[in-house]
Amino acid sequence: MTTRLTYTSGALDSDSDREFETRLAAARASAAEPLPHLIGGTDDEAGEPFERNDPARGGEVASRGREGGAAAAARAVAAAREAAAGWRNTPHGERCELMRAVAAGISERHLELAAVASLEAGKSRAESILEVQEAVDLITTYADLMERNDGYVTPLASFVEDERNADVLRPYGVFAVIAPFNFPAALAINMAGAALIAGNTVVLKPSEETPWTGAILGEIARDAGLPAGVLNVVQGGPDTGRALVEGDVDGVAFTGSAEVGRWIARTLQEGPYARPALTEMGGKNPAIVTAAADLDKAAEGVARAAFGLSGQKCSACSRAIVVDSVHDEFAARLAERAASLRIGDPEERDMFVGPVVNAASVARFEAAAESARRDGDVAAGGGRPDRPGNFVEPTVVTGLPRGHALERDELFLPFVTVSRVGSFDEAIAEANAPVYGLTAGIFSEDEREKERFLDTIEAGVVYVNRRAGATTGAWPGTQSFCGWKSSGSTGKGGLGPYYLPQFMREQSRTIVG
Repeated sequence: MTTRLTYTSGALDSDSDREFETRLAAARASAAEPLPHLIGGTDDEAGEPFERNDPARGGEVASRGREGGAAAAARAVAAAREAAAGWRNTPHGERCELMRAVAAGISERHLELAAVASLEAGKSRAESILEVQEAVDLITTYADLMERNDGYVTPLASFVEDERNADVLRPYGVFAVIAPFNFPAALAINMAGAALIAGNTVVLKPSEETPWTGAILGEIARDAGLPAGVLNVVQGGPDTGRALVEGDVDGVAFTGSAEVGRWIARTLQEGPYARPALTEMGGKNPAIVTAAADLDKAAEGVARAAFGLSGQKCSACSRAIVVDSVHDEFAARLAERAASLRIGDPEERDMFVGPVVNAASVARFEAAAESARRDGDVAAGGGRPDRPGNFVEPTVVTGLPRGHALERDELFLPFVTVSRVGSFDEAIAEANAPVYGLTAGIFSEDEREKERFLDTIEAGVVYVNRRAGATTGAWPGTQSFCGWKSSGSTGKGGLGPYYLPQFMREQSRTIVG
């Protein structure tokens, strides 16, 4: 691959296209034996096998894993515990050097890893290739932060002869990292990479939908020279994740649903003392379109943010809140764009909307479409194309009563509602109404409206007039990805300058003599 891109810039070159297609075909032909766990630096083949179906091709197996359960989780935590002291005491510069070797290993297997992520999650080639680049950039961003802050050792004042004072951030110990399916490389690396650079050892559980992607990350880390037990990978579903959360860990990093994230946070508050739970828990992300908006810019920005990755992003735009005077024209433009998007298999170069991840997502889409037809108007989509796989149509819905469940509940689908409001103040109130507060956008050419939006919106990631994605497209070192309200448990997010310190705790040191 010769072209380095982000989610909102550029296009792939022909060499990247051809190599991706070759890698995807090879991945589809090679799903064979169940993947092992990686525990203490060695492969572990315990547990009942499970299969992950190709979401773009009904009935074909994409990958196979093994259900780790409580036993494998406990072995992995024990291995991480055994390795913790040695990793903690490795100078931060050496840790960063080893993690940069992991980043280099990911780069060397870039197209292979992108093809596997695309196969398992049904992602387009652009999304998958860029996700792997994001994983590389996440490691280098966090390593740069660690070194720029001199390992987070800060000298303090002293008023006593022969006394030296310092403030030090120290790792907690062992972190469980529970990763989602939608960014199986980038978000796994976001959490695990930060924890490792901070000096913790890690047990990573990939999503049961994307076990192969997680297994490759473990292989890369081992090949890069991470000591045995520093990064362990345990496959499995909810039972394995629950065993990790309830196990002998010092903290949990999680990306997924609000329901599970809040359970994790409550669980880690129990016991003899509280432990950190760093959770990113989704959103119901709005884009406000005012009477002063460029409607073509707004329609493109909302469509890209609503339907990229089939709406299966925590940051996806699932609500457009539009001032009455431009509502009808905007809705018509958005519906036209939705209807024109190419639905297809990731192997097809011109596809934009791939399949949703599994049959449960299809069922959720069908229930949402039925509700939309009953209580509002379906301006575009609402059905399923006549082809195998978990494909659904990009859908635009108007005319729902205010506060309808489709305007409040996260769907994780290519499904956007368009709400009519009478004023800018009403738009802000409606944007802030759900319990979530992850991302939000506005389209307006009025400077006062922009400033008012920035002052009053209740979201951690905000965008103004972003044609490339009304609510999506954050990149390491360029935007932080922080959830407010029910979208996050700490108010500080990945990709930015305040994420890494959350994997450490503060210690004040006074040394005399």
